[in-house]
Amino acid sequence: MTIEIKPLPNTIGVEVLGLDLSKDIDSDTADRLYTAWQSAGIMLFRSIGTTPERQLNLSRVFGELEVHPIENIRLEDYPELIWLANKDATSAPLYYYDDVPTVSRIPWHSDLVYTTTPNRGALLRMVDMPAQGGQTGWIDTAAAYEALDNETKKLIEDKEGLFQFILNPCDMRFGRMNVKRDDNSNKTNEANFYPDFPDIAHPLVWTHPETGKKSLAVSPLHLRSMVGNENAEADALLNKLVDHATSGEFTYIHQWQPNDMVLWDNWRTMHCALGHPPELKRMVHRTTIKGSHAFGRVLK
Repeated sequence: MTIEIKPLPNTIGVEVLGLDLSKDIDSDTADRLYTAWQSAGIMLFRSIGTTPERQLNLSRVFGELEVHPIENIRLEDYPELIWLANKDATSAPLYYYDDVPTVSRIPWHSDLVYTTTPNRGALLRMVDMPAQGGQTGWIDTAAAYEALDNETKKLIEDKEGLFQFILNPCDMRFGRMNVKRDDNSNKTNEANFYPDFPDIAHPLVWTHPETGKKSLAVSPLHLRSMVGNENAEADALLNKLVDHATSGEFTYIHQWQPNDMVLWDNWRTMHCALGHPPELKRMVHRTTIKGSHAFGRVLK
């Protein structure tokens, strides 16, 4: 199969052109896709994710897929696919960002950084796109690390961050926006819906087990403190690192079109959902590529 892989304009990541998912992906094409993913970290497939089967077939090029532990968000007959959506104005918590009502906004994070073994990556497909908002963003944390000055690199090379499972952006300590939650919206008991995750320590610098590239592991949604240095000086350093990573210099914001798919390497990126007005609907399907490498450790 003849495909073209080209950089996304003025940003990070690459776009894949010419991939025909109505046909089997041959081994040479699969190898080329995987190599390009390792190099770029983020890959766009424009408008070709027309069925769950095609999303699954493409996803399997990049590794073994996880079956999500929460059964009620699995797509019927496709256990490796989950749906993520707000179906109406009451199905997701309502937040006010700078006094603007917003649902489905998820701040910058790396998946499962609140565990010892983050997943390898994921492939997201747009199924039902809102007329306003709904964008997704990615940060190349390898590029963010490379752009640090040598003094800062040396300062953080042996430092660890403490990470916790955080759902409510109002509880963020670093990189928090002007946000308030409407406590009258979506009264689901979130504490009982999710498992109880222990505190996790991760190095602030991850070394990619396949490429050897170093990246900045800060995940602002879940970052709580510097391990062993819970003081104002350490917090100032973490704020500096978060501000650096999220400055926009290393960011790609995707303006979705129907059936677009974006793949990311969770070992070298962060991502966010920018949210949308509460009266609009949005639906995406996601596959998750299983992680096999432990970056962190459980804190007793």
